[in-house]
Formats: sequence, C-alpha cells, structure tokens
Amino acid sequence: MSSVEKDEKVEDGVLKDGPPHGDTIVVAETGVRINASGHKDELNRQYGLVGLTGIAVTVNNAWVVLGSSISVSLLNGGPPGIIYGLMVALFYYTLIGMSLAELASSFPTSGGVYHWATLAAGPKWGRMAGFFAGWINFYGWMFGLASLAQISANTAVQLYATYNTEYSSEAWHVYIAYLLVLWISASAVIFANKLIPYTQNLGLVLVVVGGLVTIVVIAAMPTRHASNHFVWGSFDENNVTGWNGGVAFMVGVLNGAFTIGTPDAITHMAEEINNPKKNLPKAIFLQIGIGGLYGIAFAVVLGYAISDISILQSGVNTFPLAGIYHQATGSSGATFALLFIIFMSSLCCCIGTVLTNSRTYWALARDNAVPLSGIFRRVNETLSCPVEATLFVAVIATGLGAIPIGSSVGFSNLTGSFIIISTVSYAIPFACNLLTGRKRFLPGPFHLKGLGFVINGLAVFFIVLFDIFFCFPLALPFDATTMNYNCVILAGVVFITGVWWLVHATKHYPGPTFNHNFIHDDRDEAGEIERR
Repeated sequence: MSSVEKDEKVEDGVLKDGPPHGDTIVVAETGVRINASGHKDELNRQYGLVGLTGIAVTVNNAWVVLGSSISVSLLNGGPPGIIYGLMVALFYYTLIGMSLAELASSFPTSGGVYHWATLAAGPKWGRMAGFFAGWINFYGWMFGLASLAQISANTAVQLYATYNTEYSSEAWHVYIAYLLVLWISASAVIFANKLIPYTQNLGLVLVVVGGLVTIVVIAAMPTRHASNHFVWGSFDENNVTGWNGGVAFMVGVLNGAFTIGTPDAITHMAEEINNPKKNLPKAIFLQIGIGGLYGIAFAVVLGYAISDISILQSGVNTFPLAGIYHQATGSSGATFALLFIIFMSSLCCCIGTVLTNSRTYWALARDNAVPLSGIFRRVNETLSCPVEATLFVAVIATGLGAIPIGSSVGFSNLTGSFIIISTVSYAIPFACNLLTGRKRFLPGPFHLKGLGFVINGLAVFFIVLFDIFFCFPLALPFDATTMNYNCVILAGVVFITGVWWLVHATKHYPGPTFNHNFIHDDRDEAGEIERR
C-alpha cells in the first residue's frame, strides 16, 4: 500500500528521478506527473506562498472566530478565562502545528492525516489506521464547516438586528441565513475555482487589516474602560458555570482551541500548491502566528471594552459580540460596520472551508474509501474541481446546520465536536509515528530531528487531556437540552467508521498507493503494506 513499485500506478511506465523536494515525478513514456499520493496531478497548482497563506489565515480567521464564539468562555471566568485560555490553546496548538508541518514537509498530499497515518503505522496496521484517521478527519471538518457557517449566519442576522431593535432572533432565522452562506460558498468553490485565490487574498486583507481597524476602534472608542482587575484577575467572580475554577478553566479553553484550531486545513490543498514541501510548513506557522497575535490582542481589547458583563452572561443576546461592540462604541452605525467586517471575513472563511472539506472527501474517494467512490473521485477538468465531492459536503453540512435549532447549546456542540474530532485525527498519525520510531518519513525541508519525539509526544498528551475536558457539560446543573454531546458525537463517528470498515474496507478498500520516490523504503525490515 505505502511502498509501491514506481511503475505500478502507471502500467509499464518508468519514473524519471525527481528532485529531492519536488512536487511530482514524471513518467517518461507518457509525460504524466505523479504526485506523492501515487495519483496523477488532476488539479491546477495555482497557489504560491501568499495565496496559500491567504487560505490558511482566512480559514483560521482567529480573531473573528474568538469573538463570535465568545459565549463559550464568558461564563468560564469572563475576560481572564478568554485570554489565558487562548494562551494555553496557542501553546499546545503550536506543538500540533509543528508536528503537522513536519509530516507535510515530508509527504505533501491532499489526504493529509489520512495518508500520514497509513504510512506511519507500518505494513500491519497502516491500512486501518489511515482509514480511521481519514474518516475521522473528514467528520471533524464537517462539524468545522457547520460551526464556521453558523458564525456567518449569526453575524448576518445581527446586522439586521442592529437597526431593528425590536427584532427578536429565532433559531430558524439563523438557519435560513446559514443555508444561504453555505450554498453561496459551495457555488463559489464549484463555479469560480480560478477566482478562489482572490477571495482568499481578500479574506487575508480582511483578517489582517480589518482586524487591526477593529482592534483600534474597540480600544479607542469606549468612554470608559474596564479595570485591570476585571480583564486580568476576575476569573473567580466571573465563573458562573457551577464547576470549580480548575475545571471551569479547562472547559473554557475550548474557545481558544476553536480560535486557532485549523492547522491542517491547507495540508488538504497540497496538490494545488507550488513547492508544497517548503510552502506548507511556512503557511502553517504563519497561520498560527498571525492567528495567535490577533486573537490575543482582540481578546484583551474586548475585555477592556465590556461595561456590563451580566447582560452578556444572561443569554439575552444570542450573539454576545454584537453586545460588546455596542457597549464599546455606543453607536449602531459603528456596530454595523464592525459586524460587516466580520461577515465578509467569515464568508471568505466559509469558501475556504468548503474547499478544504471537498478535497478531504475527494482524497478518500480516490482510494475507494467512501461509498460510490467512482462518482466522488471524479474531477471536472474544465472547472478544476471535484464537483460531486463538493456537493456532497454541502448536503451534509445542510443537515448539521440544523442542530442549533433543537438545542440551546447546539453551537457549542458544533465547535466542540470540530475540535475534538479533528484533534483525534491528528493524534493518530502522531502516535503511530512515535510507536514506529519516527523512521517511516523521509526528512523534508522542515524536520524536527531529535526534538520530534518530545514535540509529537506532548502534542498527543495535550490532545487527550483537553479533549476529555471538552466533553464536560459547559455548566452545572445540566439537562437534556444543555448537555454536552461531544463525547456521544465522537463515539458515533468512530462507530460509523468502524461499521463501514467491516462492511466495505476489509474486502474492497486496498488503501492508498503512494509514489515510491517520496517515502522511506524499508522493505528488508517491514516489507510492503498488505492489501487485504
């Protein structure tokens, strides 16, 4: 599966030797370019470092996501919980980002963690490890898309409410806006693929410049600011969850994790990038660095801008950020303008996230890992897009978006499920890489060397630790409508994947066929990965 002869994928062709860090290998007889996944290049490599960073920063959209999901942390210690929780999340996501960057630098494919887990686990367990990692990662990104589109929808509704003070937002109003945002994004990915680099560059400008403008306005406009104690030391008095301080803080780190929790997004674009072995690690670090810097700055100015936290904690305003903006500016016009920046930025984010999801599912379909793989592996050459895979992603997200209609903590369940499920998918290749001695990947331009064992190990440890706390109920007491269902959702995802493994994969899933030139060939020790 992972160590395949050079000519197996291309009949009797002979592969030319490629550069050590090249994107593809050329088949001498046909001229077909074969990438690391063992498949020919079917998508245009239209992204350089700037465009790639645009997608990374836009999909991450850190300060926007932090502000839009702030309800998760407002009850868990107020501003101190938000700020310190983000710092903790930034620390352990940096470890995750370093581990992902190393794998992407060695073996860049659209499969991402799916292919890395397959390769890292070795010949005996690689097929199963990769199958579960790939499917779990896809499910995680589906919840991510649903939660990010929910942010755009909530912002759109609040834009209307800004000048209509008697308007009362209903969950189904948000869902209608959600559907519009989702399907506009899917249409853009399908029909305007060549324009997507420009939309993501626009998103980059909105995140960087729009974020700077927002931070300056929120810092300068309030007639009075909150005290230093309120911003930095009021955790205990603003912990209204019913949990003790330690548990409340750990649960509240979810807001920070959601803020910067998309480090693998651009790895699924590997086959549309020039020089991915160098550009992917750079873009991952730029994403975490820019996201962390803007996220912390935004969290601090929001803390100083709050004049009445009790209103925000009461749940009267279903989108607390709009309330903070109004408290800070005292102006409906300024509130509208700041919310509009968020809406446009989050719309670009949704387009990039649909792009990521569709490539993730398409990569699974190429290797016969999904139902009706023959349909979902297809690429429309004119549009340079896996149209069927993109439509499938949009249909599934349509259903997930209805969750908040039936649950008062539905948005928290979406965000929590995204973080938990996606990080579990990261932990699989990290753990497999550790267990096999970190020897199955050729060192790329970015290599952790001797620090790899420590960094990978700490990444797995913190993933397990925080995922446990993210399954706790957000507050005590709780009932069926306020319960945290993240652990149930994770169990359901693993169960469904396990059933599909037994029904389909054991007999009909051969696993990915990698390009032999891109991997460490250790056949004397391990041999070929078996096809079962």
